[in-house]
Amino acid sequence: MGPVFKTLTMKTIPEPFQFNPLKHHLDHIRHFTYERAAEEHRIDVKSLIRELNHIGTSVMDVYTGSLSTARICSEVFRYLKLNGLKEREEFSAWTGQNFNEFRIISLSDNSQWTLKYHDDKERYVHLFPARSSPHSLRIKANTLKSAIMYYILIGKDFISGKDLNMVRETLGLSPVKSSVDAEAITEMIEILRKE
Repeated sequence: MGPVFKTLTMKTIPEPFQFNPLKHHLDHIRHFTYERAAEEHRIDVKSLIRELNHIGTSVMDVYTGSLSTARICSEVFRYLKLNGLKEREEFSAWTGQNFNEFRIISLSDNSQWTLKYHDDKERYVHLFPARSSPHSLRIKANTLKSAIMYYILIGKDFISGKDLNMVRETLGLSPVKSSVDAEAITEMIEILRKE
């Protein structure tokens, strides 16, 4: 896997960004998963569940491209600076402050990113991949959490419904009942396994 990976937190994401890489950046999700799986018998399941709960419960988009989180933030900051939008007031006027108001910009790899105003003095730029952006996939939060937890706690190649449901029970989620939901989790596990 290469060098030791340090999990990014909001403290390591530069201001003015609010960006959750565990929810929106596949490379970060993979490294997080590999790092936790390597802990083997030292895994603190309660702590892991708390971390995964930051993913939320909705449907979201995950960036699958090659830009690092630092590069994404750098390119977005450069765009804001060049367009006179780096200050909170200018940014909020440009994006709008209502829930349904946002702007979309493109980065160097043609990926598209949604910028929304977040009512916070330091972290007012809520950043996440745009829906149907190049280099992204759309996934349910609980599917992603189930895949991460499976990889960390179970990890074996043969994925059974019993193991999936054990992981979902650990997360406080209902059992997988449809083959479509099981297939989505299995596909996400396979995506996590690829480097």
